[in-house]
Amino acid sequence: MNIILIEDDPRIADFLQRGLRAEGYQVQHAATGPEGLALVQAAARQLPSGTTPSVVVLDLMLPGMDGLEICQTLRAQGVKLPILMLTALGSLDDRVNGLRTGADDYLCKPFEFEELLARLEALARRSHSLQPGRARVLAVADLELDRESMRASRAGASLNLTARELALLELLMGAPGRLFSRERILSSVWGHSEDPLTNVVDVYIRRLRTKIDEGHPVALIQTVRGLGYRLEAPTVS
Repeated sequence: MNIILIEDDPRIADFLQRGLRAEGYQVQHAATGPEGLALVQAAARQLPSGTTPSVVVLDLMLPGMDGLEICQTLRAQGVKLPILMLTALGSLDDRVNGLRTGADDYLCKPFEFEELLARLEALARRSHSLQPGRARVLAVADLELDRESMRASRAGASLNLTARELALLELLMGAPGRLFSRERILSSVWGHSEDPLTNVVDVYIRRLRTKIDEGHPVALIQTVRGLGYRLEAPTVS
């Protein structure tokens, strides 16, 4: 996923750039409103080539042009890239104004980096679901998930999965080999109302592993102790 970060605070910008790049994302950064607007406009013009960023991370208070004005300008120009707005202003009116100008989501400072990642991934999935070229079927080794019918199978045999298990499986299969922390899985699949101390993620991983991996010579769901889970095909030596 490519990200355009428009943030004038050098400490926050540096932290986010390092963290996002460590997660494997490409990041373009602008420190002023006009620079950020130009970056997003240039990216939108490249949309047919597939090089546009998936998400714009937009600070509200910026020099030269604030985030609300940038958002309004982009939407008036027909730019449909998902926008996550960041701000230190946390009142209901501030959040409503941000969403009404065209932002897709809103995150108040200070925030946890894991929550930012989860929200970015949710926005990217929502954006991809609107694109004609979105893959209907996810496949990892002999495991398949049809996103339209939400039916899964392994080695041709249908899997009886609950709605929550299917949502978890789609998250893992959408990025094969990528490590997902428990916190990120919890935010992406259950949302932010769930108690962060719950062990529901571990419970559902065990259920999914029982249904997907039991009876097969190769396990696809892997645990990285102390870090999280990933789903990937075995390496052929």
